[in-house]
Amino acid sequence: MLDHENSPIISAPIAEIQGLRVEFQTKDGPVLGVSDVSFDIKSGETVCVVGESGSGKSVSSLSLMRLVEFGGGKITAGRLLFNQKDANEIDLAQTEPNLMRSIRGNEIGMIFQEPMTALNPVFNVERQLTEGLRLHKGLSKADASAKALNLMREVRIPEPERRMKQYPHELSGGMRQRVVIAMALACEPRLLIADEPTTALDVTIQAEILALMDRLKRDTGTAVMFITHDMAVVAQMADRVVVMFRGEKVEEGTVEEIFENPKHPYTKLLLAAVPKLGEMTGKKYPEPMVLMGRDQGAVEPIKGTDEVLLEVENLTTRFSVKGGFFRRTVANVHAVEDLSFTINKGQTLSLVGESGCGKSTAGRSILRLVEPQKGVIRVGGKDIMALDSNGLRNSRVDMQMIFQDPFASLNPQMQLSDQVAEPMHNFATLKGKAIQDRVEMLFDRVELPRSFMRRYPHELSGGQRQRVAIARALALNPKLIIADESVSALDVSVQAQVLNLMMELQSELDLSFLFISHDMAVVERVSHYVGVMYLGRIVEMGPRSAVFENPQHPYTRALMKAVPIADPRQRKDEIDLNFKPIPSPIHPVSYVAEPSVYREVALGHKVLITDSGY
Repeated sequence: MLDHENSPIISAPIAEIQGLRVEFQTKDGPVLGVSDVSFDIKSGETVCVVGESGSGKSVSSLSLMRLVEFGGGKITAGRLLFNQKDANEIDLAQTEPNLMRSIRGNEIGMIFQEPMTALNPVFNVERQLTEGLRLHKGLSKADASAKALNLMREVRIPEPERRMKQYPHELSGGMRQRVVIAMALACEPRLLIADEPTTALDVTIQAEILALMDRLKRDTGTAVMFITHDMAVVAQMADRVVVMFRGEKVEEGTVEEIFENPKHPYTKLLLAAVPKLGEMTGKKYPEPMVLMGRDQGAVEPIKGTDEVLLEVENLTTRFSVKGGFFRRTVANVHAVEDLSFTINKGQTLSLVGESGCGKSTAGRSILRLVEPQKGVIRVGGKDIMALDSNGLRNSRVDMQMIFQDPFASLNPQMQLSDQVAEPMHNFATLKGKAIQDRVEMLFDRVELPRSFMRRYPHELSGGQRQRVAIARALALNPKLIIADESVSALDVSVQAQVLNLMMELQSELDLSFLFISHDMAVVERVSHYVGVMYLGRIVEMGPRSAVFENPQHPYTRALMKAVPIADPRQRKDEIDLNFKPIPSPIHPVSYVAEPSVYREVALGHKVLITDSGY
């Protein structure tokens, strides 16, 4: 067989899954996790397993580690063959717990999706990195520490000596994920399982981590099983692709075959739903995506109006850092610094940037969920900063927020119909049967069956919960909706449906959106205007077509370059990605921030000329 570089692979598979079946016991009887799944992974090869939430991708990987049993699952059929380093092939499904313990970490490494749950909060980084080396490799404390330091350098962690002494909570998300990767690689495993390792990361950090894993795989010959729902990541990483749907394997092939000649309708649907950077080139206004299996009329661009709804001038939000014996303010976190923009009625402004750039704080400041230090916020001519608590409460009829995590923003103890009706009861906008009618109408609008009205949040998938959050945000007929990373945790096909829903509602109801995201392809699809944020300031701002087709600021260009492209023939190389570390936004109390000064490149297209450190 030939791999996609056309060099023959002679090695036997390191791992083979044959006819795997996993069941979970529930109150309603057994539920099938995966059914009759078979594929193999060879040395130096990356096999990407793709599919939506609940398709059985993670169950397959947890079965290989025999961790599925700790989550209530049971392997009821199939063989999990693993080629050990100095021994014969063994069937992991039948292996004794003690031998399994020595294989885990030593011969099979795993990178989990959520680094904060994979790291122990009470031990420093050094202790967690050296633990596996001392247990599996029998190294002395000094040797293990030296090897751990080397691993930290391998995964490009700045100041590794200092980081070794720190605890997980002191590191950023991207750093924590690198530590988890270093831990997984510590014992040079023959097989590395990566379960959605970059889902929660910014596009720049994701690009670096994908390039890093690809380099390490080439250098060490490790076999990689990479689980993801992001097709652009698959195009960057995979040699072969396994597509899963509802617990079964529906298609398998080389990465080129899957992208250029998909056979199964589900694979075609997955690829059609991926927003691709550059798709909107030459189009002035946003328009919904054309999805398969949907009745497609002519797609109408969303023009919006020329009437200004939201005005923000010189918005500044800082958080104080307390210290010393009297807990005085010793410094300030400059989260949002001198931000100014407007949003027209029926239009969308997107704020993009990496974690910690201040985009979410900006959204919360506009609603005064966090109090800004200074600035002007006007919605429909009303001065939001001048309102007392009662006036602010009443003004929130016009402004609503859709949060990133719908599970955290919905009440687990209330039926969904009551949660959507609650704002109408609170503000007494409707009475009696009119409320019930409006709730039914809202469920219809977000395309949820009315039978769901009696359900609770835990009975829904992530995409369905996010639709309930949208229905609740629309309950009061708001003029402005702030959507904070509202689709980043959703599967690609669900994400496409939710984005289309938001755009359809916008054109019908003349809604204005402040759309906060780090996904450049999604932003290109939905925006009229774009503001790129870095260190609390907008460094570039203008109509979407101007910012995307003619980026001027070096940081905007770096962001664009990092976006993975859903085409296996356009892979990124590590040399292309040279990001500067982001300076600290914490400054002493005496620090005086410069005002933001812009130069206008074209009509409405502005670039920051104040030194922002980039």
